[in-house]
Amino acid sequence: MKLTDKDLDAIRQLVKITIDEGLEEKLNEKLRYFPSKVDFFSKMDDVMGELRTIRENHDLLTHRVYEDHEPRMTKIEKKLQIEPTV
Repeated sequence: MKLTDKDLDAIRQLVKITIDEGLEEKLNEKLRYFPSKVDFFSKMDDVMGELRTIRENHDLLTHRVYEDHEPRMTKIEKKLQIEPTV
């Protein structure tokens, strides 16, 4: 008995459905560990807020350290006869 085009199409459709179901199960298995879009962006907002705070604090500290050390560095440069780097 020879398979007809209709039989082959039915087999292709069955194989496609079986493969699609298997892939969907594997994909769902992998994706369940990822956060949702809302959770991800909520966490990113927190992280960016922390980063902004760190940068602001860094700028404040950098300015303060420079003001505190600048007179001392000038005195040392004069004593050692070193040209200022800035």
